[in-house]
Amino acid sequence: MTIPNVNWDDMEWKKIRDGVYQKAFTGEGATLAMHKLEPQHEPKPHKHIYEQIVYIMGGTVDFHVGDEVFRLTKGGMLVVPPNVMHHAVVVGDEDVLNLDIFTPKRPEFFE
Repeated sequence: MTIPNVNWDDMEWKKIRDGVYQKAFTGEGATLAMHKLEPQHEPKPHKHIYEQIVYIMGGTVDFHVGDEVFRLTKGGMLVVPPNVMHHAVVVGDEDVLNLDIFTPKRPEFFE
């Protein structure tokens, strides 16, 4: 059996769109994704079938989940349930580092 292992620092950022970058790693049951959101990025409300656990590693963000808005700073966490509209808006002029855990795993991140 091959056990996947990498170092975040050795991974290149993948540009998702202007102001949004991603690094991702997956196992059999979950995907871990780090997102960098720049202050000028255009928020894109969306939903998906995955449960998403959000952990803010740096910066400040207003995270919209359904009809609620949560101000998260470094160390802030929340859960986005499956099939609920959500998006993030950077607050201030600092990049946001956002670590997400998705279950089940997201194979489309690796296509």
